[in-house]
Amino acid sequence: MSRQNVLSGSPWEDKMGYCRAVKIGNVIEVSGTVAIVDGETVKADDIYAQTKNILDRIANVLAGLGASMSDVVRTRMFTTDVSRWQEIAKAHGAVFGEIKPTTSIYQISALISPEYLIEIEFTAIVDGGRG
Repeated sequence: MSRQNVLSGSPWEDKMGYCRAVKIGNVIEVSGTVAIVDGETVKADDIYAQTKNILDRIANVLAGLGASMSDVVRTRMFTTDVSRWQEIAKAHGAVFGEIKPTTSIYQISALISPEYLIEIEFTAIVDGGRG
């Protein structure tokens, strides 16, 4: 099976030895993703906006791999404030309401930087005829 790595251009990819996404066969795994536009955090106090930004960015990553959000079978959401789960759910549900991947949401003590309120990982499986 061939392996396709997707790099985001972050200097941390080489330092830590990771990439944004990996596709092997028909499986795509997407690294934990935070909300960034042009190197800047998206609305550091708005967890809905951060969630939406992540979902939009990953939709583009998946498209580049011949997949779409409808191919997502699992999301894992890590937040520093689970009491704001309804805001997260609103953004997640707008994308995945009909798709309904399995999902988990975890409260953690911190993310890589304090302005990040949420980080999401994705697993997608593409139709063998498409990917």
